[in-house]
Amino acid sequence: MRTAPDDTFETEARAAGALYIVGVDEVGRGPLAGPVTAAAVRLDPGRIPPGLADSKALSAAARDRLAGWLQEHAAVSVAHASVEEIDSLNILRASHLAMERAIAGLPADFALIDGNLLPRGLTLPARAVVKGDARCLSIAAASIVAKVARDRIMVDLAQQHPGYGWEKNAGYPTKAHLQALLQIGVTPWHRRSFAPVHNILCQEKSVTS
Repeated sequence: MRTAPDDTFETEARAAGALYIVGVDEVGRGPLAGPVTAAAVRLDPGRIPPGLADSKALSAAARDRLAGWLQEHAAVSVAHASVEEIDSLNILRASHLAMERAIAGLPADFALIDGNLLPRGLTLPARAVVKGDARCLSIAAASIVAKVARDRIMVDLAQQHPGYGWEKNAGYPTKAHLQALLQIGVTPWHRRSFAPVHNILCQEKSVTS
C-alpha cells in the first residue's frame, strides 16, 4: 500500500536550526531527447495543498493543478541542463547540475534532495532522501513542478519536430519514438551519448563513408 509523503524530514531539519528548507527533484534522466529538468520548492508549513504526492502517482490533470497551486503559493525555482551538457558530462552529473541551478534560484539554507547522492557542487547543507518524492512533502512538490515543466517543453519541441511523439512520450524510448528515429533520423534535441541515438548515428556514418 502506497503511503503519502509527510513533513518528517522538514521537521527534523527545522529542529536542527534550518529556516529555509527546499525540496529538490529532477525529471528526464531516461529520455533519448530533451533537457533534464530540476525543481526546488520551499513550502509554507502552514499551507500544504491537499493531494500533494509523488508526481508518478498523480494524473496529468492533478499534476497540472498542483503545479499551478505551487507556483502561486510556494517558492519555486526550475532549472535545466541541456542536451549538450548531458552528452559532455553524463546524465547523472547533468542531473545534479540542474539541481544545483534550481537550488541557486531560491533563498535556502538546507536542501532535501531525492536520491542517494548529493550533487558535488552544493554550497549549503543537504540530505539525500532515497525515494524522497514518495516520502517527503517538499521533494514531492519538486517532482510535480519539474515533471510539468519538462513535459511542457517536450510538447513545444514536438511541434518543431513532429513524428517522434514527444507530446505523448516526453522523449522516452517508446516503440514509436525508436521507430521514428530510424525513419526520420536524429534531431538536434536527441542525446547523442545515449545508445539508441549513438547507434543510429554510427550506422549512418558507416553507410555514407
